[in-house]
Amino acid sequence: MNLLELQRKLIAAARANVPGDRVPFAFEKRVSALLASRVAPQNLDLWVHGLWRAAVSCVVVALICGAWAVFTPTITAGSTDLSQDFENTLLASVDQGDQNP
Repeated sequence: MNLLELQRKLIAAARANVPGDRVPFAFEKRVSALLASRVAPQNLDLWVHGLWRAAVSCVVVALICGAWAVFTPTITAGSTDLSQDFENTLLASVDQGDQNP
C-alpha cells in the first residue's frame, strides 16, 4: 500500500473522530492507586547494591589508571617505542614481500 495514501486516510479518520474534553471520573486517583500498589521486588535490592559497588570500583580503577598514565615517566631517547616495534612487526611480512628474490 502507498504510505502517503495510508497517512492521508489515517489523518482523515483522526479528524473525523474528534476526542472529547471530558476525563473519566477519578481518573488521576485510579492511576495514583495503581502506582502506589506496585511494590518493588525485594530481590532487586541485592542487584542494586551490587551494581553500585561495581560502579564505585570502576571509578577507582579508572582513577588509578589515569594516575598511572599521568605519573609514568616519559620515554627517553635511548629506549624503544612500543608502537614502533609493533608497527615494524606487523609490516615485516609486507616489507619482505617487496624484496625481489
